Amino acid sequence: MGVEGCTKCIKYLLFFFNFIFWLAGGVILGVALWLRHDPKTSNLLDLKFEEAPAPSTFYISVYILIAVGAVMMVVGFLGCYGAIQESQCLLGTFFACLVILFACEVAAGIWGYMHKDTVTKEMINFYDSMYDKALAEDLLVSKRKAAASVLKGFHETLGCCGKGQITSLITALSDKLGITELCPKDTMFTNCHTKIEELFTDKIYLIGIAALVVAVIIIFEMIFSMVLCCGIRNSPVY
Repeated sequence: MGVEGCTKCIKYLLFFFNFIFWLAGGVILGVALWLRHDPKTSNLLDLKFEEAPAPSTFYISVYILIAVGAVMMVVGFLGCYGAIQESQCLLGTFFACLVILFACEVAAGIWGYMHKDTVTKEMINFYDSMYDKALAEDLLVSKRKAAASVLKGFHETLGCCGKGQITSLITALSDKLGITELCPKDTMFTNCHTKIEELFTDKIYLIGIAALVVAVIIIFEMIFSMVLCCGIRNSPVY
């Protein structure tokens, strides 16, 4: 005999939340894949100077999000099936998966908070390094050209030029005199440091919001799954 009364209501609530959980997993997976293949971030993070790639710390959080989204879809399906079948074994497994997933969420959140400024700083340092190398007269011409190619990738992707107003004006003037060819047109007053901060800060906040939503859903899922599991155990059997 199946569960009755309030426990039956919990059963359908759990099924509903699991369906939302499954959908949220699909949305998070889609967002993570978009973040991984977004043209702006991909163009910047795929840049290389003498086979040395740009800093890729940002991708760590994206890969974690991809894994979380995929696991959420699997766990959500397991929870839906366990709720409908009123299986203590499946619900127990589901609860264990939720605990592990929640622990991973907390760990990832702590790591993300500790490194929230690292991504931006690493990219700004990489940009500054390429800028200095592209304009350094004591470097070999081949190295200056390689650095200038990376620098142009930043400028064309972000629509900016230089580390600040002064360097932007100097670089734009140098381009007009034919000494360099680094900046796109109409970007001489756009600071690349600001553009880099805007690009990665917005995306890191998006990752943080997704993680918070998942954590809240997981808490409700754990409560409902335990209540239903206890209800199934205590329900009369005929």
